[in-house]
Amino acid sequence: MKKRKLFCEYGRVCYEISLLKEYALRDFKDMISSLRGKKTAKEISAEKLPVIIKGHCSVIARRLAGVDMQLQYNKETNLMIAAECINGVIIKPNEYFSFWKLVGKPDPKKGYLEGLTISGSRLGKASGGGLCQLANLIHWLVLNSPLEVTELHHHSDALFPDERRRVPFGTGTSVFYKNVDYRFRNTLNEPVQLLVWVDKGVLYGELRSLSPCKLRYVIREEGHCFVKEDDDYFRCSKIYRDVIDRDSGALVRTELILENHSRVMYDHSLIPKEEISENV
Repeated sequence: MKKRKLFCEYGRVCYEISLLKEYALRDFKDMISSLRGKKTAKEISAEKLPVIIKGHCSVIARRLAGVDMQLQYNKETNLMIAAECINGVIIKPNEYFSFWKLVGKPDPKKGYLEGLTISGSRLGKASGGGLCQLANLIHWLVLNSPLEVTELHHHSDALFPDERRRVPFGTGTSVFYKNVDYRFRNTLNEPVQLLVWVDKGVLYGELRSLSPCKLRYVIREEGHCFVKEDDDYFRCSKIYRDVIDRDSGALVRTELILENHSRVMYDHSLIPKEEISENV
């Protein structure tokens, strides 16, 4: 039986109408949450909080198979514009951080350029493309803290081979204006601050607070391998977070935060042979 097409699949106009419907639904839910006392962080401060909980950086222009490098260069411009909207934001106790509420629509009128986008495991390009890298960096900072992630959308497939990867595979997040957001809540009893900026082709980030965190976090990957299932290959692993008492060094707990089973979408000949497992 032929699968029935969705309304959004009947051309560009129908797709735009569907987006507007999703935007309205998101705005309605946010309005209800606001009426119930849920506050979203808005305050930007040029003064830095004194203690760095976690810092990280990532190279912006990576060579990816089948991707025009100009889209990678454009991404640097997009990241600079978006980072300025977030840099210095103060998240008070019990407040929520929302990526899109701070960044807003990545419109060309704001200076955004065409960058790489990923939708339904397909590569494309659009104004503001590449902002996932900023959301990924922020999520990595949050994973290394006691803050609570409240909205996260994992990339479901392995689209590219590793290229200068510095964090475990699968620890990123998708963002798509404005119904696919990245959000977290400040669960501490003091404010935290996000600093994000671009310098010489590198994206930097820091999560800061008023006082040192009593815990530290180690994010690690176990059981990484590629498994063949029928005619496809899947990238598999488990991502754990070790929570460690900073003073004593004792392990407080270990949390399983993700199980990867991601379809490999790139050329299978690029999979390292030594990483292919015969066990399913």
